[in-house]
Amino acid sequence: MKKSLIVLFLLFLSPLFFSFRATGKKQQALKTIIVDAGHGIMPGGGHNGAKGSYSYEDEICYDVAKELVAQLKAAYPNVRIIETRPTENIVSLYRRAEIANENKGDLFISIHVNAAPPTRHSELVGYKTVTTGKGKKKITRKIPQYRYWTTPNPAKGTETYIWGAHKNEDKEVAVRENAPMLQEEDYKEKYGDIDPNSPEFIALSLLKTKQFFKRSATLSGFVEEEFAKAGRTSRGQHQRQVGIWVLQATAMPSVLVETGYITNREEEDYLNSKQGQEEIARCITNAVGNYIKWLEQQQQFGNSTQNNQPAKTRDARAFLEMVENKEKMRSSK
Repeated sequence: MKKSLIVLFLLFLSPLFFSFRATGKKQQALKTIIVDAGHGIMPGGGHNGAKGSYSYEDEICYDVAKELVAQLKAAYPNVRIIETRPTENIVSLYRRAEIANENKGDLFISIHVNAAPPTRHSELVGYKTVTTGKGKKKITRKIPQYRYWTTPNPAKGTETYIWGAHKNEDKEVAVRENAPMLQEEDYKEKYGDIDPNSPEFIALSLLKTKQFFKRSATLSGFVEEEFAKAGRTSRGQHQRQVGIWVLQATAMPSVLVETGYITNREEEDYLNSKQGQEEIARCITNAVGNYIKWLEQQQQFGNSTQNNQPAKTRDARAFLEMVENKEKMRSSK
């Protein structure tokens, strides 16, 4: 009787044991990260992007991206880091997305610098007497005279952009139309036996698009949270439907990080400083670490841990819900 009970007990525990063994084998959440330094030096030697009082966006993007690559390699030695602009020279937006897709990136991070137009001011300085007409029809008027000038815009802080949520069909088309671009001689060896015009591939593209959006939104939340922790002014996460090709054409979770305002002298100094560049890279590196933990949690528990997720992950979910609600309101009008 005792032997029978022992056997039954072992049989009861064996599924739990093997289940534990199975879940214990973690799949690497990220294998390849693409780092994109925005803009770049033009073929003729000119700068590209926003201009500050003494520096240029492409220079800052390049320096910050290099620091980010170094920190990512040190923090995650098992992850392959690919640069879309490894030199100071500009790389076409098409080629940047192509590099990311060719290397089958799991994450795309684009580094940029923001800018704001000067603030316009006016001041009444007097009146000018103007006379029109002749004789009885003569009219004299006083015309106010103003002095106009501008001052640097005080806008400051960080912003992180992702591809728009309610334009899923647009990104589906982009992913589908980008497939032929990648059809090289060794296409099947790189990308498998895929027919980009098949209903299955189109359905998969739409599914991946939704998956990319949720993951991108989660990462953008982590990035802005780390900036806020470091004492930066976080202007939050935003979505864009048009105008950011590298977010539209990359077939992976993608974010574009506006690291600060080059048109604000205080922020320009920070963006050009070694300390500032290291801090920006550290914030993004930490955000990637939080994102990896979140992915591993998804792998292990699926969606059953929604209520136990970190605060910023819940904030990202709130961001997603806000976008969906806006889209419902838009479609109901």
